[in-house]
Amino acid sequence: MSHLRYYAYDGLGVPQQTKFHYSQAVRIGDRIECAGQGGWDPETGDFAKEINAQIDLAFQNVELNLRNAGGKGWSQVFRVNSYHVPINNEALDAMVRNFRRYMPDHQPIWTCVGVSRLGEDDMRVEIEVVAHDPTGICEA
Repeated sequence: MSHLRYYAYDGLGVPQQTKFHYSQAVRIGDRIECAGQGGWDPETGDFAKEINAQIDLAFQNVELNLRNAGGKGWSQVFRVNSYHVPINNEALDAMVRNFRRYMPDHQPIWTCVGVSRLGEDDMRVEIEVVAHDPTGICEA
């Protein structure tokens, strides 16, 4: 897979790459696919305790991840998968609020799933995205 470019952002991304042997993002031609981002501080890895704050941080981490991989951020996202513990109206409202904030000009496709557990005990949301970056391929 040497033709693919993998990315891990400074702060939490690089240690996670070493500890768990995975990358935060991969560029496949004109696409950027992002590993699930949670509601953690990207420097310390500490989770916000409240669900709205976790979802807000997860959206910020997606933005950081996409830009680190050479993309322009949420404006290029066309697919979102989100995983929630628990899945409830408060979590869905926070997702929609952030969709409207980060993608005011388009509506991506979205799969939303409730799960019993995510990767860490305090993790309540995980957001994966796929973005289309037709100009970034020339720079990658």
